[in-house]
Amino acid sequence: MSGTRVSTEAVVLRSMRYGEADRIIHAISPEHGRVGGVARGARRPKSKLGGRLEPLAVVRLELIRGRSDLHTVVGADTVAVHHRILTSHAALTHAQRACHVVDRTAAPDEPAERVHGLLRTLLALLDARPDAAHEGLQLAFRLKLLYALGVPPALGACVRCGRTEHLVAFDAAAGGVVCASCQAGAPGVDADALRFMVQALGAPLSEAPSIDDRPARQVARAFEGVAAHHLGVDLRPRDD
Repeated sequence: MSGTRVSTEAVVLRSMRYGEADRIIHAISPEHGRVGGVARGARRPKSKLGGRLEPLAVVRLELIRGRSDLHTVVGADTVAVHHRILTSHAALTHAQRACHVVDRTAAPDEPAERVHGLLRTLLALLDARPDAAHEGLQLAFRLKLLYALGVPPALGACVRCGRTEHLVAFDAAAGGVVCASCQAGAPGVDADALRFMVQALGAPLSEAPSIDDRPARQVARAFEGVAAHHLGVDLRPRDD
């Protein structure tokens, strides 16, 4: 309802300048999913909002709901900051990539407690251990994100015939692995890629396994395919 005041914890996903002194933010909230807000005057030197609305910050937001998806930010109290992430290029890159994919995939005005919690876990891990940033961690986060978003990949048996042996490909449209007999045009996945997906989903983020380049590309392709077919989001990297 327009004009309703909302208080929620949120992770700031991205922040951008707007107008002469305002700032627009996107954030992920456990109760409200992805939320967008404009902080009037946040870039003025004496504003109490400015320094609290940077990406990666965890804040308690006070919002006034608008008629559009963009609400008005009227308050922000810091809950947690992640200063150590900023000391590592790899950790910062991983954190930014995670925020980007959450921003693209989470829906507005839908509860997202698991998504919010997963991102908070990743940021806390990277802040405590900036050296933990590796491609396996990023891919494990993305696979767990699919679960949190309600579109988990099927990995234990062929999604077409139920066979549990000779699983050689990943059919994103069908939502999981397929056997050699059902592969048709589905892109292949090596045993290492399938093993990684199973292990990554079964372990905490802090124990995300490492992965070589070839299976990493296959896992990334599987994730992007599920996002495209089941979330309607194109996350394929673009050449500049």
